[in-house]
Amino acid sequence: MTEEGSRPQWPADKLHALRLGRRLVAEVPASGPGRRAFVEIRPRTTPADAEARRQGWSRSDRDRAFELEHWDYDAGRITGFDYDIGAVLVQAMTTIGEAHLVAALGAWNLRPEQFRYPWQTDDPK
Repeated sequence: MTEEGSRPQWPADKLHALRLGRRLVAEVPASGPGRRAFVEIRPRTTPADAEARRQGWSRSDRDRAFELEHWDYDAGRITGFDYDIGAVLVQAMTTIGEAHLVAALGAWNLRPEQFRYPWQTDDPK
C-alpha cells in the first residue's frame, strides 16, 4: 500500500523478477460474461541477456523496456490449446524503464501489487 500522492511501489520480489526479465500477469475485468482478461508485462530481452543465459545466469537490468498487453479471451477456451480463438488484443504499449512502467500501469488503472507470477494465474500464455 502507498501513501496518498506517492508513487506506487512494487513488491520487492516482483520488482526483482522484472529486472531479471521475468513476465508478470494480472487478471483484470473482462469485456463481458463468458470472457476473461489479463494484462501481461513482458520484459524485453537484449543481446546481453542472451549472452548471460548462455553462460548460465540471469542479468538484472533497471532500465529494461517492457511490453504491456491487455488481452480479452473466451473463458471457455482459456485452458485449451486454442485459447487464442476469439481472443482480442484490447491495448498494447512499450515502456522504457521502471518509472515509465508504473506510469503506464497507472494510466491503465492498474497497480503493481495486482501482478502475479504467470503460474499463479489462469493466463493461458
